[in-house]
Parts: sequence; C-alpha cells; structure tokens
Amino acid sequence: MITNKICQTCGRTIQWRKKWKNCWHEIRYCSIQCRKSKPKDLDRKLETAILEILNHKSINATICPSEATRLIFKEEGWQKHMERTRQAARRLLESGKIEILQKGKVVDPSTFKGPIRLRKRVH
Repeated sequence: MITNKICQTCGRTIQWRKKWKNCWHEIRYCSIQCRKSKPKDLDRKLETAILEILNHKSINATICPSEATRLIFKEEGWQKHMERTRQAARRLLESGKIEILQKGKVVDPSTFKGPIRLRKRVH
C-alpha cells in the first residue's frame, strides 16, 4: 500500500503520483523549490527556539510562531521569515514534538490557513 510522505523542507504532505511508482522510496521533497531550499542551520535554530519557548511555558500553554521568529530575527522585517517558522513548526509536528492549533483545535499542517498557535505535545 502506498502511503503519503511528509516533505523534509516545508512539512506538508507529499501526495503519491503515478510517475513516482518506481522511485517512491527516494522521494523526500514535494517540489523543486523545496528541494532547492533544504533546511539549513537557521531552520534548526527556529525549531530550537520554538521548543525552548514552549519548555518555559506551562504544559498546555500555546505560543504564536512569531515569538520564535522575533527571537531569531531581532531586526525589523522579521515578518518576512514567518513562513520559514511555520515550516519549522510543521517539521516539529511531524517529529511528534508539538501540536499546531487553530481556534483551540489541532489542525492539518498541510491545509491550515490563517493564524496558528503552537503547543508542546503531551505524550
């Protein structure tokens, strides 16, 4: 049975395509753009910042992803890095470390639109 995979860059679901029939085991990115912009040290710093902020909060507390973005990009213009932070959040979700919420409910990381909150996953 073919299962969906998660893009290693953006954290969105990669849908199986017939043209990948013989190489599905090699597919790691959802697009050429994601393949070209693989996660770098800066992306790992964003993931670490999200986890550190959540570790200093109470167990069910949520944070806005912009808190991590502002921590890493202190200068003006941090807003342009928000999608990179959302990608970091989706990767953390896939690894089981956090949950992504919208209006207090867990959302699908591949389809959410609008403001989100992040919460440490309780095992």
